[in-house]
Amino acid sequence: MASAVEQLAANLSFASFAKAEDLKKRIWFTLAALVVYRLGTYIPIPGVDANELARLVQQNSSGILGWINGLAGGALGRMAIFALNIMPYISASIIIQLMTTVSPHLEQLKKEGEQGRKKINQYTRYGTVILAALQAYGIAVGLESQGNAVIDPGWYFRISAVITLTGGTVFLMWLGEQITARGIGNGISLIIFAGIIAGLPSAIAAILELGRTGQMSTFLIIGIIILALVTIAVIVFMERAQRRLLVKYPKRQVGNQIQNVDPSHLPLKLNTAGVIPPIFASSLLLLPITVSNFSQGSGPDWLNTINALLGRGQPLFLAIYIGLIIFFAFFYTAIMFNPKETADNLKKYGGFIPGIRPGERTAEYIDYVLTRITVVGALYLAAVCLLPEILTSYAAIPFYFGGTSLLIIVSVTMDTVSQVQSHLLAQQYEGLMKKTKLRGSRK
Repeated sequence: MASAVEQLAANLSFASFAKAEDLKKRIWFTLAALVVYRLGTYIPIPGVDANELARLVQQNSSGILGWINGLAGGALGRMAIFALNIMPYISASIIIQLMTTVSPHLEQLKKEGEQGRKKINQYTRYGTVILAALQAYGIAVGLESQGNAVIDPGWYFRISAVITLTGGTVFLMWLGEQITARGIGNGISLIIFAGIIAGLPSAIAAILELGRTGQMSTFLIIGIIILALVTIAVIVFMERAQRRLLVKYPKRQVGNQIQNVDPSHLPLKLNTAGVIPPIFASSLLLLPITVSNFSQGSGPDWLNTINALLGRGQPLFLAIYIGLIIFFAFFYTAIMFNPKETADNLKKYGGFIPGIRPGERTAEYIDYVLTRITVVGALYLAAVCLLPEILTSYAAIPFYFGGTSLLIIVSVTMDTVSQVQSHLLAQQYEGLMKKTKLRGSRK
């Protein structure tokens, strides 16, 4: 069976893609949905001075404002209806997942299968609306405090901004779910991916312009290109890396014969947490810098001191950044993967790891292996995000060439390509089964 699957995978080609009508429909639907998303990033909310807003975003580009604006494809800088992007939904998802570890009710829902998953998704949607409304109100009040950024400040502007921005986030949440169900790939990830990709041409043009005017040397530009390519290669290698634990099953009786069951493997990803640790670490670390920047130096002394110590490229900034990435790598891995549940499932179906007693001992062994490979995965994430962060500080490289953005781009691309291959493989397998049945009926 395994050799047949490998043979099918080797035969995947453009010819097989041309015959995959369902896959082509999914791809076209995904592209159309992403076009709708990009159009929404250019529709501004009413009551905002575009020129003053552009100056404000440029002034705070080193803080979390610029970081979120990069993820949103420039929508925040234009204060578009999709300015909040899908970030409130991601935050709500993380909060609900964290609560499942401490709430017996949510933990029970998680074990109820499809019905429980729908209920948890409903809670996530409610949380998204609440977080989006709070963030939208904060943005509205913040804009009113920035001089002439708002044409007519007051409660009318605040209410309209909250309704518009919250509605934009809810629409993106729905759009992401539609892409996942009717398109190809993970809808939420593809929306973030599209936002980052949309800013790449302007970022490349900005670097070339710096080289043309002599503000950046040609050797530095070449070095940036080489570094980006090396970083992409490392990300591809590490994201595909797995530790495969051998799993064997007892012999089974078929009729009067005793047959051996082929052993399988339990794959443990080197980076189970994905891109969550860098995103959370950046958000927490850049928050005080943004607050200080908004205060225009008029805040308390302790806030200005924190802003100076946590400046881009400062030793304290880099040390805390690494620490937060490593912490969230372990924390999120513990949420995403349950060794005890995996061990119980293996025991339920008669599987066992050679040399390890089924049950609790298997859970302890899986947890031991997972902890060791997570150390490597966390250090990999820290290295990928740290080196570009240093260059961003000293060479003024745009956000899009940072480790987090490259990590998102490469990971989403690999996941989408993998799903396309899975669809093609499933189609070829169905075609093979139909031919086998047809030959059997003729005989």
